[in-house]
Amino acid sequence: ILDVDAAIMFSDILIPMEAMNLRLEFHEGRGPVFPDPIRDRQGVDDLLVPDPDEAMPFVMETIRLLRRELKVPLIGFSGAPFTLATYLIEGGSSKVFLETKRMMYQAPELYHALLAKITECTSLYLQAQARAGAQALQIFDSWVGILAPDDYRHFVLPYVQSIISDLRKVTDVPVIYFANNGATLIELTRTAGADVLGLDWRIDIRDAVARVGDHAVQGNLDPVALFLPRDQLEARIKRILDNAAGARGHIFNLGHGILPQTPPEQARIAVEAVHRFSGR
Repeated sequence: ILDVDAAIMFSDILIPMEAMNLRLEFHEGRGPVFPDPIRDRQGVDDLLVPDPDEAMPFVMETIRLLRRELKVPLIGFSGAPFTLATYLIEGGSSKVFLETKRMMYQAPELYHALLAKITECTSLYLQAQARAGAQALQIFDSWVGILAPDDYRHFVLPYVQSIISDLRKVTDVPVIYFANNGATLIELTRTAGADVLGLDWRIDIRDAVARVGDHAVQGNLDPVALFLPRDQLEARIKRILDNAAGARGHIFNLGHGILPQTPPEQARIAVEAVHRFSGR
């Protein structure tokens, strides 16, 4: 429909958390809710680390089905441990993440025990996606931008590094790490071990390219820019492509998820412009 160069197998990032023995509900106006948030050691101990092929077979079957049907590469994905943990600790979405930071600062051993379990689950989940046929894997850290660099270094980075290190032992599929709102964290996120760093729209991609070192980048059009008039949208796309020209590699993408209200014809205009300006 859109003539994109790859497809992503989208499913809710919290599916693996439900498989860890947690009750997940979706409330209108509130989004995902965990009625029994993880706030103590018993809550962590009660979490399972499931076999993804047994607990989430529908995800793997969907990947196999898409591989048979698609004519473009398929990207698998998962939430990152910190982002997943925020939902478990807060009991759902949050604006200030008070309970998450309170646990980090006041009960660090509990926090690290929780992150270790989520990391193991996430690592196995991504490995299963690679076995099922995913040709690249993307790790989404949607809420990591709330953290100061030192907190990211101590409370988040080791777990992302662990997942990617585990993946390297069993598969050679490329890994993309997207740290949303992570302009202040680039010098750290580039050490996570990923092949590609995803960028949100809040950073000038030329600045990011100068800071990522020997990494390819992905991004970073503001999703709302798809509502611009055609000439302005195309000009913005060309500017991003030109400014990313110095990168080791550049995957043009939005700087976050596409909005449901986006007119499909605007997305087609964007894809056509990328192909035209990049010489495809």
